[in-house]
Amino acid sequence: MSPTGRKKLTEVSRTLAEVATGAKKADLVIKNGTLVNVYTGRLQPHTDVAVAEGRIAFVGDASHTIGEATTVIDAKGRFIAPGLLDGHMHVESTMLSVTEFAKAALAKGTTGVFMDPHEIANVFGAEGVRWMHEEGRGLPLKVYTTYPSCVPAAADLEDAGAELTVADIEAGMAWEGVEGLGEVMNFPGVVYGDPKMAGEIAATIKAGKAVTGHFPSDDEPMLQAYIASGVTSCHETVTREQGLLKLQLGMHLMIREGSAWHDVKEVIKVVTEDRVDTANIMLVTDDVYPQTLIEKGHMNHVVRRAIEEGVEPVTAIQMGTINTARYFRVDGDVGGIAPGKCADLLLIGDLKSMEPSTVIADGQIVFDAGELRKAAFPAYAYPEAARQSVHLARPLEARDFVLASGRDGAAETEVNVIRAIENSARTARGTARLAVRDGNILPSLEQDVATLACIERHRGSGGISLAFAQGFGLARGAVASTVAHDSHNLLVMGTNPEDMAFAANELAKLGGGMIAVLDGRVQASVPMAIAGLMSDQPLEVVVRQVQALEEAWKALGCTLNAPFMTFSLIALPVIPELRITNRGLADVDRFELIPVEVGL
Repeated sequence: MSPTGRKKLTEVSRTLAEVATGAKKADLVIKNGTLVNVYTGRLQPHTDVAVAEGRIAFVGDASHTIGEATTVIDAKGRFIAPGLLDGHMHVESTMLSVTEFAKAALAKGTTGVFMDPHEIANVFGAEGVRWMHEEGRGLPLKVYTTYPSCVPAAADLEDAGAELTVADIEAGMAWEGVEGLGEVMNFPGVVYGDPKMAGEIAATIKAGKAVTGHFPSDDEPMLQAYIASGVTSCHETVTREQGLLKLQLGMHLMIREGSAWHDVKEVIKVVTEDRVDTANIMLVTDDVYPQTLIEKGHMNHVVRRAIEEGVEPVTAIQMGTINTARYFRVDGDVGGIAPGKCADLLLIGDLKSMEPSTVIADGQIVFDAGELRKAAFPAYAYPEAARQSVHLARPLEARDFVLASGRDGAAETEVNVIRAIENSARTARGTARLAVRDGNILPSLEQDVATLACIERHRGSGGISLAFAQGFGLARGAVASTVAHDSHNLLVMGTNPEDMAFAANELAKLGGGMIAVLDGRVQASVPMAIAGLMSDQPLEVVVRQVQALEEAWKALGCTLNAPFMTFSLIALPVIPELRITNRGLADVDRFELIPVEVGL
């Protein structure tokens, strides 16, 4: 039995059989709905579902299973769909604890997620993974874990707070509820035989679990080598051509729709135009922030987007349920509505809107008529160590955010610039000519070029790197974040060194999170006490804080959608093209550090 009291099929199979024959009565019967059958890909009208001991006992005319104590729900005019599954996501990106995220996700019809907690792993290592895994095991949301694979993501380019080894992965694969290896971001390491990557993949395959991938390159020989090394899925597909190639090579395609990157519109064309078999396609979120959860939803939003792009509703639901369950080999429990499966069910009035009116998890109603039944969510206490994650060598000063030119006596210099791309996890490589004053390179508001800094925050080493970013539209002030994928050092961007120093110091006082400042005053902040990545506050509080932060970004001149999420990826050296790390400016295509100034 799981920590939630969830029973395994072997514990209740006799009861289910007796309910199916009518010898015993069901705990719950949903009557006269239209069943979304993800096994046949068809709709079945006038169908009942009988539930006992948290699992499904009978599907069809279940009149014979109804007794005096049976709860009966009339589903006439509604669809009965399986609970939605997210095959790849990072809870930390929601800025919420696992518990608070679970509340938001369940209310939108997600009943299971496969989380990759590699964000907290980069701060606290295996101990951080264990904290989040333990918290997830006690919730009505089924929280499966894919054990983080690349911590740090790029050891030659950055410094994280911890490192995971092959031994850690081998130990993690034995945890109940760990169903795979988290996204293998170090694809060059996999392709060229890095012993650590090879050992992690081998340990996962030996455990009989899925090796999830991350392959953003167009290099086909590398892709085929990556697949041949044992990686079986990828969520970093942004074009139809990439998606089709991966499917042709037997890879499982995860099509992503998050808060800042919207891949469904383009990649779903493999279904709507190429008409491929969809059995190896999953829909995922990867990263979403609180407003998205409230305003658009979670997995129901991704399924809805696929439908809006022309996918048949049942097919879209298959890609958000049974396909995911089969990939992770948990389809004996979840992913569809059939005898023996966990009773994770949604009642939906309109499949195109994908807004559930009732959500049932393990046979218990957790959301109904617009209200979440919060009594089902036990409290989880993170240790005090989780709240001590920002370590600076000293208070930062304005001079720390001034980059000296290597060109003696020059009045201007050409620099490499990281160009942000709206609604994309990628960046573009750019250059700009910037003025040099008193030997220091100045940012340029006219060219939309801001100063960028990345400060090591795990060991208090005092290490800081400087570069330049373009595309955010920042016209005044500064912003900072300890959410800086994936090593999560302290990231600062600004138009002047004084505000940059103030933003960094104030955020450190909060214990991490995100902040926006102007003229030495805090405009908005989202404190994230847990590892500098997650808030310890309720969803409603975090939503208000994030809304204020978004308005503050706009007041500073930024017009991007989800700017702080795009900003948090500026430090991710495993997705092309240019990034900043605490060690310097990283050329991801060449997997090496390069000078900020061109030609030096």
